[in-house]
Amino acid sequence: MELIDWIILIGTIAFIVWYGVYQSRGSSNVEDYVGGGKDARWWTIGLSVMATQASAITFLSTPGQAYHDGMGFVQFYFGLPIAIVIICIVFIPIYHRLKVYTAYEYLESRFDQKTRTLTAILFLIQRGLAAGITIFAPAIVLSAVLGWNLTYLTIAIGVLVIIYTVSGGTKAVSVTHKQQMAVILTGMFVAFFIILSYLPEEVTFTKALEIAGTSGKMDILDFGFDFNNRYTIWSGIIGGTFLMLSYFGTDQSQVQRYLSGGSVRESQLGMIFNGLLKVPLQFFILLVGVMVFVFYQFNPAPLNFNPAATETVLNSDYAEQYKDLMLEHDDVQEKKKELGLEYASITSLDETETANFREQYSALEKEQFAIREEAKTFIDASDVKAESNDKDYVFIHFILNNLPRGFIGLLLAVILSAAMSSTASELNALASTTVIDLYRRNHKENKSDEHYLAASKWFTLMWGAIAILFASLADLFDNLIQLVNIIGSIFYGNVLGIFLLAFFIKYVRSNAVFIAAIITQIIVIIVFKMDIMPYLWLNVLGCVLVMSIALLIQLFRNDKPQVSTT
Repeated sequence: MELIDWIILIGTIAFIVWYGVYQSRGSSNVEDYVGGGKDARWWTIGLSVMATQASAITFLSTPGQAYHDGMGFVQFYFGLPIAIVIICIVFIPIYHRLKVYTAYEYLESRFDQKTRTLTAILFLIQRGLAAGITIFAPAIVLSAVLGWNLTYLTIAIGVLVIIYTVSGGTKAVSVTHKQQMAVILTGMFVAFFIILSYLPEEVTFTKALEIAGTSGKMDILDFGFDFNNRYTIWSGIIGGTFLMLSYFGTDQSQVQRYLSGGSVRESQLGMIFNGLLKVPLQFFILLVGVMVFVFYQFNPAPLNFNPAATETVLNSDYAEQYKDLMLEHDDVQEKKKELGLEYASITSLDETETANFREQYSALEKEQFAIREEAKTFIDASDVKAESNDKDYVFIHFILNNLPRGFIGLLLAVILSAAMSSTASELNALASTTVIDLYRRNHKENKSDEHYLAASKWFTLMWGAIAILFASLADLFDNLIQLVNIIGSIFYGNVLGIFLLAFFIKYVRSNAVFIAAIITQIIVIIVFKMDIMPYLWLNVLGCVLVMSIALLIQLFRNDKPQVSTT
């Protein structure tokens, strides 16, 4: 990195931290600190909701996901618009009418305190783990690529977020999200157009898409009913709807974003704004990853994008075998480059010639894939702790090795801004839930507003420290963006089912729901551990289970239905 990159990186991050502290310096009570003053406009809400979900994992893992597996991951988000409509019609009006600070307050008015507490604890567990991952994701990748100390980097990212989140609470999180989204969107568009400019002159955007399609990267829709396939149109619409409904409707890190709205209409418009932009944004980020794939069809690509893994195997007893694979990989790479240039230079091809090209190119792609998989076995054999899966390193490798001076700092600022935006929302929500649903609700003594404001700040600091600790102890998973969604899917379905029972099925009382929720959570964890179904379907399973079990328990009880306050 050059001096200009450091200036852009440090300047961008420092401005965001300062701006968050400055703009939220008036948060002097719990209502302002937790509720953000209840005066946010719809565009602030929409960008804040989007920034909360768009973590560093999104910008590290998603392009790498597309590089390896193509555009099919976008199907994961097809349930989002459906979920947003339901949330705007059902969830938001109820939350605003009851004037709640957290989603779980509503459950006590509908059921009882223990159901509220249980649901809040389920949220704290899954979101506390996720907060650590959102810090860990950029830290481990930047550490491996730049050679920075992982522990120090993890602490630095966590401390920067803690500073302005502790200082200003919800308002600080919301106002900084606008700047962070501006940095993120600018950086991604810049990266996209730079990639296109780096392609050979004869490789137009259309040709680039055709080359990517030949390797299966443009297979967007999968209408198959293969239950073992994680990403199909059905898992996206059905499982994705349940996951998104849980995430945006019951996860306090998102609920707190739109509860800061000045009215029901502002909150609804903010969510609709997010719903309209989120799927195109994810499509675009995946397309960036596909263009990185095309770029590396005409430029040297490493056998494995994780430099730490490569260094490990080259210093092991398997160094010679790995070097042989590097030569084989480069040979296939050169053949693909020549074939791709030949294809791109021809202005018109008949169907036979196109089919012939695709057959040859596909064969080379499969050969290269086999070489890469064999290389992973040597990495794993050289050190069990070495990370052979390199999906999360693809995009950062491209940034550091190919972007011009200045743009490297901008894209690193994108990654760190995304990490800060999502982590700040998570810490803010974790602290709010701890104070409102556990500490204040179970505190027998009447304390002043200043006491609970101070408690909110101390709990924010506590959760920040826990997140940093978990990040420091975490290990890299198959793909970080999948890991976050897996953790959510284990808990979200159960929580969503509880809320749906509260909203729509007045027959069920609190004891039945409480028992059903505990049984359901145990079953879902067992199903996940036994790998019975893809993780997206856990959202459906958890929701259906808790509702069914609660109905059955209530059916065999003699107590009368509870009268709803809603």
